[in-house]
Amino acid sequence: MTHYRSSDTKREQFRRYLEKAGVVDSLTSVLVALYEQQERPSNALEFIKEHLGGGGQTSTDTEDLQQEVMDLRQRCSRLAEENKDLKTRLQHYEPEEGATAD
Repeated sequence: MTHYRSSDTKREQFRRYLEKAGVVDSLTSVLVALYEQQERPSNALEFIKEHLGGGGQTSTDTEDLQQEVMDLRQRCSRLAEENKDLKTRLQHYEPEEGATAD
């Protein structure tokens, strides 16, 4: 009987922890949103992930960020090429250190 009460106490503590952290409210609101959908999504788990873990970030935001990353990578590549070209041009005007001018 003691073991039974111990597990109930742990469950109750865990339930209070989840309520205090706002987990129960978040899960409830997502499940209510799923219930209120006119047409059920084909993947309920994906719906929950999007509405629970997304933090309001839409797929448009994700696409915008991915485009920005691609643009920045291209810019970095162009700058690296420009840097290489400028170093090559600079070598024509300044001899490398350690080289002696005869």
